[in-house]
Amino acid sequence: MSDAGRDSVPPAPTLRHADPDNTIRILLATDNHIGYLERDPVRGQDSINTFKEILQLAVKHDVDFILLAGDLFHENRPSRDCLYQVIGLLRQYTMGDKPIQVELLSDPNEGKAESYDFPAINYEDPNLNVAIPVFSIHGNHDDPQGAGPEGALCALDVLSASGLINYMGKFDLPLSEADAQTAGIAIRPVLLRKGTTYLSLYGVGNVKDQRMHFELRSNRVRMYMPRNRDEWFNILLLHQNRVRHGPQESVPEGMFDDSVDLVVWGHEHDCRIVPEPIAGKPYYITQPGSSIATSLADGESIEKHVALLQIQGKEFELKPIPLRTVRPFVLEDVVLSEAAEEEGFELNDQIAVSKFLKSRVNALIDQANKLWDDRNARAIEDGDEPLPHMLPLVRLKVDTTGVSEMSNPIRFGQEFQGRIANPRDVLVFHRAKRTTRSSKVTIDQPELSIDDPELSITEKLSKVRMQTLVKEYLAAQELQLLGEAGMSDAIQMFVEKDDSHAIQTHVTAALRALMKGVQANGEVDEGDLDDVLVKVREKHETEYAERNRAGRTAKGKGKARDEESDNASVDSMLMEVDGGGSDADFGNDEDLDAPPPTKKAGSRRAAATKPPTKKAPAKGRGKKVVEGEGEEVIDLDSIEDDDEEEPAPKPTKRTKRGAVLSQPAKKPPAKRGASSKAKDSTQSTLTFVQSGRASTRAAASRARGKMASTASTSTSCAIAKSDGDPD
Repeated sequence: MSDAGRDSVPPAPTLRHADPDNTIRILLATDNHIGYLERDPVRGQDSINTFKEILQLAVKHDVDFILLAGDLFHENRPSRDCLYQVIGLLRQYTMGDKPIQVELLSDPNEGKAESYDFPAINYEDPNLNVAIPVFSIHGNHDDPQGAGPEGALCALDVLSASGLINYMGKFDLPLSEADAQTAGIAIRPVLLRKGTTYLSLYGVGNVKDQRMHFELRSNRVRMYMPRNRDEWFNILLLHQNRVRHGPQESVPEGMFDDSVDLVVWGHEHDCRIVPEPIAGKPYYITQPGSSIATSLADGESIEKHVALLQIQGKEFELKPIPLRTVRPFVLEDVVLSEAAEEEGFELNDQIAVSKFLKSRVNALIDQANKLWDDRNARAIEDGDEPLPHMLPLVRLKVDTTGVSEMSNPIRFGQEFQGRIANPRDVLVFHRAKRTTRSSKVTIDQPELSIDDPELSITEKLSKVRMQTLVKEYLAAQELQLLGEAGMSDAIQMFVEKDDSHAIQTHVTAALRALMKGVQANGEVDEGDLDDVLVKVREKHETEYAERNRAGRTAKGKGKARDEESDNASVDSMLMEVDGGGSDADFGNDEDLDAPPPTKKAGSRRAAATKPPTKKAPAKGRGKKVVEGEGEEVIDLDSIEDDDEEEPAPKPTKRTKRGAVLSQPAKKPPAKRGASSKAKDSTQSTLTFVQSGRASTRAAASRARGKMASTASTSTSCAIAKSDGDPD
């Protein structure tokens, strides 16, 4: 809700006829951030002191229980000192003999630790004496982590197991993407009753804003309701971004179920504790804010509060309670160039500039001290004891546009040591952003096809298409350099194909082509640059569209050719298999895709008259048999050992090329006397020679008494033949 909208907020709801016996009293607080700057000598105990004050307020106002909306601790693994102090404070202020007047109606074992028998709600444990129960969800700072036998754990699990806090809003995350698509978020309430008032607490611990946004938009957040839900007052606690940081990096205020009566919003630190109505929804939202300033920003300078919430039936009343132990925080913005004109000093005079800044810081210190005095005065009127003075937080933001040199801010802050709590960062310098072009492209928010209010959620989800949304969005923009079609395709590749470099590659290529197009026009005047850019961009868009159409056409033709080629190769392979079986072991599947070598008809007839060949010893690293025209494919596995005589000639067996190329690279060398036993046969010897070597592998031919002439200067494999001498 905008600031203007908050100024016109109607009066907060109140209880018309309060009945103490039927009124549930709750103390609301969020974002305590215990442990923030715990090692700082000045601010180290601020968070624990404020948490102590919150517990004291719960005792003072006699509440039925305390409700925390996340980030109790500042770190996921708080220090031992933090745990020690928090456990001690909870034990001191929430344990006791005071009877609990709120009855638990839901299952006390819902959400308990599986390995133990004690209940999840501490005051249902007969071994504990609880006076003020504390219910809390986790935030983004103290969220569960780890994957041990008990699952993900956080500091709140430790406090829950010790019986000091009732940890709620923890649900199991999906273990796989398939579970994430169907699981959603299921919220089971804690059901309480006091007299005639029925209260259901729904807690949702912090999850990624993108996921929460998706679950709410997809209507997959299931809230389990009691049967007579119209009689129950429903409170929803969540810890998410409320301020929009991106398309899905926040949770919209109007996406919650209409059965909710009050939303307690954690995570946002600025105090908007007065309940705000939401247009078109029956519920209110209260944002208590943090109880300690964790950043020196504008939202943190608002006075910190907790709230006393009273519920009776379906009515409620919320009373803000200011926190006294929070350091006063004041800040101011200064534009140095304007101040120089008003005060009459030169921007280049560092002594005068430093003197002016010191005067502004002194004024802020006086303002902060006055706030503290006024706070103590109000406390005295209410009957409380005044608190000792605390050093304030002061921040001066200085716009140094046009100033060439500034002093060191850390050295500047040393003069205020002992007067403020943050002397090292009292000053922060910044410069105004300069715009290089007068015509700034504003990003529009177009009306997309899924934004039709007449469509239901199911119809919207069915129409969601990434490519359609991108085209609609880009069509509404005034793109000056990049084309819509190219950007759309690049984003589609990025999303659907998980190509992380698709957008960067397209932008780089498009800008390079644009620069070449502009340079092709020669020297261009600055006034004509926009027109040239428009023409070059339109030309590139036309060429891009034509390339896409040509690519799709060529892709279709190429696919048809590939299918014909595949069919032909499959048929040829089948013909070889049909011509004769093969006993070879097909060890390399890649070789099956290669078509067999074509053989001439004369070679086939000559092969039929040849006697069966015998394998020569193959040495070296030869792995493939290279066939020339007129050579027969030899099945190496069908050759007998060289020591035995050749059997009778058999019909030549045709086989696939893969059967030859998948054989082992080496065979045991044949004996030297093997050639003398083959007396009446003509034998062809295959010799594998590595490229670049002389043919020195004619050992088998020398054993027969003749040296075959070889010529292997640049070929990768040479085939040497020699005829055996008859006796």
